Amino acid sequence: MTNEEERGQRGALGDRERAVLAVERRSWPGPGAKERAVREQLGLSATRYYQLLNALLDDPRALEHDPVTVNRLRRVRAEKEQRR
Repeated sequence: MTNEEERGQRGALGDRERAVLAVERRSWPGPGAKERAVREQLGLSATRYYQLLNALLDDPRALEHDPVTVNRLRRVRAEKEQRR
Protein backbone atom coordinates (compact mmCIF):
# COMPACT_ATOMS: atom_id res chain seq x y z
CA MET A 1 0.00 0.00 0.00
CA THR A 2 1.36 3.42 -0.93
CA ASN A 3 1.45 6.41 1.41
CA GLU A 4 -1.26 8.06 -0.68
CA GLU A 5 -3.56 5.03 -0.33
CA GLU A 6 -2.85 4.94 3.39
CA ARG A 7 -3.77 8.63 3.73
CA GLY A 8 -6.99 8.03 1.81
CA GLN A 9 -8.00 5.26 4.18
CA ARG A 10 -7.29 7.35 7.28
CA GLY A 11 -8.92 10.38 5.76
CA ALA A 12 -7.54 13.86 5.46
CA LEU A 13 -7.84 16.56 8.07
CA GLY A 14 -11.10 18.44 7.90
CA ASP A 15 -11.46 22.15 7.35
CA ARG A 16 -11.82 22.83 11.09
CA GLU A 17 -8.67 20.89 11.97
CA ARG A 18 -6.67 22.69 9.30
CA ALA A 19 -8.05 26.02 10.53
CA VAL A 20 -6.99 25.25 14.12
CA LEU A 21 -3.45 24.52 12.95
CA ALA A 22 -3.45 27.71 10.88
CA VAL A 23 -4.36 29.74 13.99
CA GLU A 24 -1.46 28.14 15.87
CA ARG A 25 0.94 28.86 13.01
CA ARG A 26 0.36 32.62 13.30
CA SER A 27 1.94 34.98 15.78
CA TRP A 28 -0.47 37.18 17.74
CA PRO A 29 0.01 40.86 18.60
CA GLY A 30 -1.27 40.86 22.15
CA PRO A 31 -3.34 39.20 24.83
CA GLY A 32 -6.82 38.21 23.75
CA ALA A 33 -6.23 38.55 19.99
CA LYS A 34 -5.92 34.82 19.43
CA GLU A 35 -8.97 33.98 21.55
CA ARG A 36 -10.99 36.63 19.72
CA ALA A 37 -9.92 35.19 16.35
CA VAL A 38 -10.85 31.68 17.50
CA ARG A 39 -14.30 32.90 18.51
CA GLU A 40 -14.90 34.98 15.38
CA GLN A 41 -13.25 32.83 12.71
CA LEU A 42 -13.87 29.34 14.03
CA GLY A 43 -16.97 29.88 16.17
CA LEU A 44 -15.38 28.02 19.08
CA SER A 45 -14.96 28.80 22.74
CA ALA A 46 -11.37 28.92 23.95
CA THR A 47 -11.93 25.74 25.96
CA ARG A 48 -13.25 23.78 22.97
CA TYR A 49 -10.47 25.15 20.77
CA TYR A 50 -7.76 23.91 23.12
CA GLN A 51 -9.48 20.52 23.45
CA LEU A 52 -9.43 20.14 19.66
CA LEU A 53 -5.85 21.38 19.45
CA ASN A 54 -4.65 18.93 22.09
CA ALA A 55 -6.32 16.04 20.23
CA LEU A 56 -4.72 17.20 16.97
CA LEU A 57 -1.26 17.03 18.50
CA ASP A 58 -1.73 13.27 18.83
CA ASP A 59 -3.15 12.84 15.33
CA PRO A 60 -0.65 11.57 12.73
CA ARG A 61 -2.61 13.37 10.00
CA ALA A 62 -1.91 16.71 11.71
CA LEU A 63 1.79 15.90 11.92
CA GLU A 64 1.80 15.06 8.23
CA HIS A 65 -0.11 18.25 7.36
CA ASP A 66 2.01 20.69 9.40
CA PRO A 67 5.02 19.01 11.04
CA VAL A 68 6.72 22.24 12.15
CA THR A 69 3.70 23.55 14.06
CA VAL A 70 2.72 20.17 15.53
CA ASN A 71 6.25 19.35 16.70
CA ARG A 72 6.64 22.82 18.26
CA LEU A 73 3.36 22.46 20.12
CA ARG A 74 4.24 18.93 21.24
CA ARG A 75 7.48 20.27 22.74
CA VAL A 76 5.61 23.04 24.55
CA ARG A 77 3.08 20.53 25.90
CA ALA A 78 5.84 18.18 27.07
CA GLU A 79 7.63 21.02 28.86
CA LYS A 80 4.42 21.99 30.67
CA GLU A 81 3.80 18.39 31.68
CA GLN A 82 7.35 18.11 33.06
CA ARG A 83 6.82 21.17 35.26
CA ARG A 84 3.77 19.60 36.92
